[in-house]
Parts: sequence; structure tokens; C-alpha cells
Amino acid sequence: MTDADVAAYIGRWRPSSVSPRAAAFARDVITTTGPAGRERAKNLLWAAGKLADYAIGLGLEPVPDVVLHPSVAERFTRCAPGLSPVARRTLRTNLRFIGRRVVPQLYPADLPLPRERAKAPYSPAEIDGFLALADAQPTAERRLRAAGLVALGAGAGLIRGDLRDVRGSDVACRSGGVMVRVRGGSRPRAVPVLGRYHVPLLAAARSAGDALICGGTDPGRRNLANPLTRALDGGSGLPRLDTSRLRATWLAEVAERLGLATFMAAAGITCSQRLGDLIAGLEPAAEADAVRLLGAAARP
Repeated sequence: MTDADVAAYIGRWRPSSVSPRAAAFARDVITTTGPAGRERAKNLLWAAGKLADYAIGLGLEPVPDVVLHPSVAERFTRCAPGLSPVARRTLRTNLRFIGRRVVPQLYPADLPLPRERAKAPYSPAEIDGFLALADAQPTAERRLRAAGLVALGAGAGLIRGDLRDVRGSDVACRSGGVMVRVRGGSRPRAVPVLGRYHVPLLAAARSAGDALICGGTDPGRRNLANPLTRALDGGSGLPRLDTSRLRATWLAEVAERLGLATFMAAAGITCSQRLGDLIAGLEPAAEADAVRLLGAAARP
């Protein structure tokens, strides 16, 4: 469809669902936006016409500076009856598009919001290096705590309070693997530990007993693991030890085992928000199945 065809369609647009004044307003402003194609023009005309009808009903003058003011458009978007959440979001997007084209002085450019990106996972060689540094610590107790820190981070994905709060008694062999119990925080759970970390974590747990695996007596201390991370920091050309990167290492390995990248590519998903909404209604697998799925089975 040519631009002339689109312009002719806009000029003929006189639906029965909006008043003649609102339709005239919509035709004028959508002509200014220069929509690409008839379908796009139809959607924009509907949004502008409905907004104009709403504004006229409130006694507002049907001129762009008034009707397309962000406060009017936002109130209409929130109050428009009979719309599904998806249709309401689409309406808001279309009205903002129209406003930025017709009255740009009322719609300053959005500033990008900062977004924390996922930390890069460590390579297997780097994890081996951290475990070797742990094994080189001057005392047996320090060696076990340092190895336990690496195993809990890269083998179970624990971080912050979940990591600091783990006691030796929270680690157990069951369901065909090694499980670590997360007792505190907002998500108490049992986490299967990846197979390659069973030996160092079990040794650290036996040594700790009922005490904290990473040392100390008060898990509420935010710097509890700092002495261990400093002890494993940057030896033999290794990068700085970061517990967030240990968790990213666990996340990446589990995602690969589950075929998550393949699934998301097949589904055409690039953002996990909707996937999270769907998963919220599903039941997680039984513990033994989780051990098998996540690659946490005990090695023969």
C-alpha cells in the first residue's frame, strides 16, 4: 500500500464507535504521524479517536496540546473500560507514539534505566585454580572453609545470606546426590549440589559440624566471607574471586544441562519475564528428579 493509499484511508475514517469531532481530531493527528501501512494507521486512528472522545466527554478542547497531554493520555489508558491488560499496554504505547510525533515538546526522550547485567561465569580452569588455592591455605580449617565457599557458590549457586548461613549439618547425602539446605532468607529450599563439588563440600561440612561452613559465628555479618575471598583472590593469574560470578557459573552450567538456550531459541523467547510468570504456576520436580536433571547425582 502506497502513502497515497494510506492517506486516503485516513481521510475516509469515520467509524460509528467515536463521535464525529473525535474522528476529525484523529484524522488530523494521525496524518501528521505518517503511519506505515493501513493496519498501523487503523490502530493509531482507533487510539487517537477513543482518547479524543474521552477528553471531549470531560469538557476538554479537542486540540493536540490538550488531548495528547501525557496526563490525559495516561488517565485514559488506566480508566478505559473493557480492555485486557495486553490491549491496555498496546493503547498506551500507541498514544505515546502519537504524542511524540505530534506534540514532542510534551514527551521528552526517555532516559535509559540502568540494568544490572549477569556476571560472567568462571571457566572450569578458573574454578580448578580457586580450588587449588583453597588447598594451599596454611591451615586445614582454612583449606576446608575456602573449598566450601567455592563449592557452595559454583556447585549450588548460593550467594549473600544464603551462603553465609549454611552450616555443616545443612549438607546431606540423599536422593542419589548431595543436598544443601537453605534455611534462611525469603526462599528456603533444598539445592542439589553439582557432582564435581561433592567431595570438597562434604569434607567442609564434616569439619564444620553444626558451625557455619564459611566460618564465623554470626551469619548476619555481611563481611563474613571476606577473609576467604581475599585468601583466594587473584593467585597464579586468576581473576578476582566474586561470589556473584560463582553463582553465575552454577547458573550457566545448570542452564546448559537443561537445554535452556535451545528451548528459548525454539520458543522465540529473549526475555525471561513471561517465562517466569508461566513457571510460577508449575510444580518443581521431586528431589530425586531434581538431582538427576541438574547433574547433581553422586559419581560412582
